[in-house]
Amino acid sequence: MTWRRKTLLLTGGSGVVGRALIDELSHDFDVVCMRNRNPVDDVRVSEFAGSFAEPRLGLSAGDYAVLSRRVDVIVHAAAATSWREDPRRIREVNLGGPTALLELATQASAPLYFFSTAFVADPPSAQGHSPGAAAYVQSKIEAEALVRSHAVPSVIVRPSIVIGDSADGRMAAFQGLHAVLGAIVRGSAPMIPMPANALIDFVPQDLVAAVIGRLVRQEVTSGEYWLTAGDQALCARQIMDLCMGLAGDLGLSTREPRLIPTEAVDRLILPLLEDSLPAPLQAKFRDLLEFAWLFQSADPLPNSLPELGFAAQVTTEELRKTAYLSMRYWAQVKGLVAGDDDGRAA
Repeated sequence: MTWRRKTLLLTGGSGVVGRALIDELSHDFDVVCMRNRNPVDDVRVSEFAGSFAEPRLGLSAGDYAVLSRRVDVIVHAAAATSWREDPRRIREVNLGGPTALLELATQASAPLYFFSTAFVADPPSAQGHSPGAAAYVQSKIEAEALVRSHAVPSVIVRPSIVIGDSADGRMAAFQGLHAVLGAIVRGSAPMIPMPANALIDFVPQDLVAAVIGRLVRQEVTSGEYWLTAGDQALCARQIMDLCMGLAGDLGLSTREPRLIPTEAVDRLILPLLEDSLPAPLQAKFRDLLEFAWLFQSADPLPNSLPELGFAAQVTTEELRKTAYLSMRYWAQVKGLVAGDDDGRAA
């Protein structure tokens, strides 16, 4: 009798979550990565260039047939995540991926593990400060409905903001949260548009990967899971203290910015922007305002991690340590740590 390792098709392998998934899954699966522009370039996996916009993922009929016979599990972590993209493009990519992979899953008789976002719990208005964010979240809501309505066995996972590894803070690329917290550390943001009690929900990349690894290995092929900090999330005041503490550790003389509720920004600050700030700073502040919609509520997001056996990894204290390590790594990459030059994340 011969034993064959299962083959797992992964999309988004060059991204933050994708890299963590390769670390988690490559030991006991043959991981095949479908890539678009950016090569995965990892000896632990094989990869091919594909497109969700083309029939058969852009493969020949023969290659597609081989892939459908080979694949046992599909993990879809790729997405259009830049809020600066055209909303139509965001929707096209974020619905095109699940559509194409559900077709492949049907051919392969393989379960699909689909990455959505925890922020479907409270989507922003398309008419507010965050049209790109609204388009992204709406595309995920529609993609979830598509996956849910299909006959293919499927699991939907909804992570919140994903930050660096819980052991050392490292990650393949920095997220929008790092830009916000980095502005606090550097003292380049005189105000942060969120209330002091707003919860800042994030989870480390290795925890997200570990959850997927457990679900796949245990052959869980149904359900919807929230991968969040929930009621253990740090609030904006705690995050501010953490960032100011890091600034002090780095020897920076940083003035602490004010935390201002968004409604006050709308009423008092935005009308003055055009008169008081140069265009580049206006753009930066508007980017900050768009990202800040995630962090306006003191109500916790739903959280499935305790029921999945991961409660110990998402205590407030563990999350505080992880956030510090992630921002310390950010500081290394940005050249803010004396005698250290590590530029592997962008």
